[in-house]
Amino acid sequence: MSTTTLRTRHALIAAGVAGTLLALSACSTGGDSGSKDSGKPSGTLQILVSSADASDAAFKAVNAAFEKKYPDVKIVFSSVPNSNYPSTESSRLTARNVDVFVVNSSGRPLTDVPSFAKGSESNDARLAASGALLDLTDQPFMKNYTPSVLDAQEFKGKQYAVPTGLSYSTGVYYNKTIFKQNGIDVPTTWDELVAACKKLQSAGVTPFGIGGKDGWPAGLPMLSAVASLYPGLDAKNQLAQDLWDQKTKLNDTEPLEVLQRVQTVFGYAQKNFSGAAYSDIPAGFAAGKYAMTPDGTWDEPTIAAAVGDKFDFGYFPLPMGDDAQSNASLNGKIELQLAVSAASKNKTAALAWLTFFSDPTNYKTFLDKSGFSSAQPNIASSDFLKSIEQYAKDYEPAWDQVWVANNDAGQDAVYPFNYPALSPLGTKDAASAADAAQKAWSAAF
Repeated sequence: MSTTTLRTRHALIAAGVAGTLLALSACSTGGDSGSKDSGKPSGTLQILVSSADASDAAFKAVNAAFEKKYPDVKIVFSSVPNSNYPSTESSRLTARNVDVFVVNSSGRPLTDVPSFAKGSESNDARLAASGALLDLTDQPFMKNYTPSVLDAQEFKGKQYAVPTGLSYSTGVYYNKTIFKQNGIDVPTTWDELVAACKKLQSAGVTPFGIGGKDGWPAGLPMLSAVASLYPGLDAKNQLAQDLWDQKTKLNDTEPLEVLQRVQTVFGYAQKNFSGAAYSDIPAGFAAGKYAMTPDGTWDEPTIAAAVGDKFDFGYFPLPMGDDAQSNASLNGKIELQLAVSAASKNKTAALAWLTFFSDPTNYKTFLDKSGFSSAQPNIASSDFLKSIEQYAKDYEPAWDQVWVANNDAGQDAVYPFNYPALSPLGTKDAASAADAAQKAWSAAF
C-alpha cells in the first residue's frame, strides 16, 4: 500500500470518527456516569467485543449467569474479528445499537499519549475526550480492580473502562516431552535459543509453529525481540521518543537487529507459515508438528484443550537478547477494556452488567475461561499462571502498549518494526524491511 493510499485511508477513518462523535454528541449525556439512570435492569443489552475463542467463551459464561440473575435482560453479544472491529465499532456507535464495547482493539490501552506524540491519539481516546464514553471513575465496582492497573489505563485523570485482565505476549509455549527427548533445557539467551532450534532441526523436529495468515500473530516474536533488546519500560519509552524526535532511525544498527532476529525465528518456523491460520496452530502444536509456538497467555485455555493429556507443556519468555537477565521477564498488555457508550439506550443494564462482571466470583469465572491474568487483587491463579509467576513479578507493558503510531507515516512504519515485510510474510530481508520502514516513517515529518 502506498503512502498516499494510506493517508487517504487515515483521512477516511478520521472523517468516520468525526461523524461518530457528532452523532453521539447530539444524543449523549456527555460524561455523566449514568447514576441517574437507575432502576431494575431489563430490556436488550448490546455487547460488542473483538473476537478470540477463549475470551468469547468467557464472556458467554458471564452473560448466561447474568441473564439467569436478571431474566428481564436479553443480551445480544457480538464478537468481531480485530481487522473489522474499528469500522464495526464506529457504525454501531453511530447507530446507537451498542451499550458495552471494547475500546482498545488497536492494541494500546485507553490512555493519554506522550507529549511528543500529541495529535496521534487513538479513536477511542477521542471518544473519551469528547464525552462519548461514560465516566466510570466513581462507580463502586471500579474499587475491585488493582490500583496499579487502573493507573496504567487512566485517561486525563479518569477511568473510562473496566480492565478485563492482563496477558503476556512475549513468550512461547513448548512441548516438554520433545525438549526432554532431545536433551534441551529451557533457553535463556539468544545463543541458547538458536542452538536449541538447530538441535531440533537435526532431529527432524520443526522448532516453531507460527500462524501468519492473520498477520498480527507473526508479530509476537517482534514484541519479544524489543522486550529483550530494549529491556525495561524506560528503554522502550526512550526508544519511542527517539524515533519520534528522529534521533534514532529504524535502519540504525540496534533497531535493525530486532528485524534480523525475527527473521531468524521465521527461518525456524514451519514451511509456508504465512498461509497458516492462527486458529490452526494449537492443533498442530498438540499433534507434535513443532516444538514451540509463540503466543500470548490468553490462548492457554485453547492450547490446553487441544493438548489434553498428550504431553505436558510450559511457557517461557522467548529469549531474543544476548544475556539471560534481559530475557528474564514477560512483557504484556492490559486486556480487553470495556466501556459504556454515553449514548447507550440501556445504561441501567450496562452498569448492572459491569457490576456483575466485576464481582470477584463472576470475575474468577471469566478468568478461568479466558486465560487472562487477574486485574483484581487476591484472585487465585490457575496452575498455568502460577508456573510463570517467576517471569511476571512486575507488570511491564510490551512494545505495542508503548508505541504510538504516526497517522501520517506509511504502512511500513505502523509497528514500526516492519515484520510484515519479512519473507515469507512479505518479500524482503531484514535490511530492506528496515530501510522501507525508515522511509515510511521519515515521510511523516
